[in-house]
Amino acid sequence: MTINMLDNYDKAKNKLLTFALDDECQSFFEKNNCTLELAYSKLLTGLPDKAHELFQQLAGTDPRAHWGSILTGILLQNLTPYPTYFELRNFLEIDLNLLINYRKGEFVEELISYADIFSSVNSETYKYLGRVFWNNELYSYGKFFLEQAKNYLFQDPELHVLLANVYLAENKKYKALNSVETCLKILPEYFPAIDLKRKLTNN
Repeated sequence: MTINMLDNYDKAKNKLLTFALDDECQSFFEKNNCTLELAYSKLLTGLPDKAHELFQQLAGTDPRAHWGSILTGILLQNLTPYPTYFELRNFLEIDLNLLINYRKGEFVEELISYADIFSSVNSETYKYLGRVFWNNELYSYGKFFLEQAKNYLFQDPELHVLLANVYLAENKKYKALNSVETCLKILPEYFPAIDLKRKLTNN
């Protein structure tokens, strides 16, 4: 790969990741055999069937492509096999964020309908989903999934701090403080909870 090509690749990939994908990016990926990136381009422009074909070309050797083939299989209503624990940990939040920002609402709905299945593989799934929605200012969805996560991850200190921030945003200071206290019972030295408690109590 020449220096000039790498420069163009970085620009094309950056546009994809910053929600500015266009025909020029797709053309670059196709001409330069960037199969994984082209697959994501097809997915994010609403062509999951084309994306699935491309992901499958790499699925045997590339973990990201293997996950992509599962993701597009879900969107095509053909989930086989289940994703792995690490695929969910490494890729679910990133790709859900992409789908939200590319305004693929129907894909988002289909993906989150598998939340129970995913959580049977990785118990942090509901936390991942809640965090993505909350960070994208889809607050009601974020709160819903974070509260659901308590059924799977009650002993997770990070979850209680995330919920404390949800309640604080709703001006429910008592509930926020209660979540912080719960977190500190689980892990007394957890700094984000200590810091938030200090702010809530002005100490």
